[in-house]
Amino acid sequence: MRPYSMDLRKRVVAACDRKDGRRTEIAERFAVSTAWIRRLLQRRRETGSIAPFPQNAVRKPALDSRKMERLRRLVERQPDATLRELKERLGVTISNGAMIRALRVLKLTLKKNRSGRRSNSVMM
Repeated sequence: MRPYSMDLRKRVVAACDRKDGRRTEIAERFAVSTAWIRRLLQRRRETGSIAPFPQNAVRKPALDSRKMERLRRLVERQPDATLRELKERLGVTISNGAMIRALRVLKLTLKKNRSGRRSNSVMM
């Protein structure tokens, strides 16, 4: 999806408001799609603004710094622990994906257990 400037947004909306032609003609003139025009006008109707929605919102970490350090110690003590075991020991109810992201932030991987088989954790 390509970013559209506020200037382009204003010109397209103004053309639609003036009824300078059908939407397909306006879309061709400004090199945008009719669907984009429809969504832009819908956004203006619903929010009163034609500004784009914020992108790449920063995800709030599932674990705070204390729990992250505790997770590091747990994995160092028992590197073959499953994700479920780690979550239980931390006392958190987060998704496996969130746990895997936390382990990646810590640059940790889960190891094979003593029998040589992979533990029940999700591979990273």
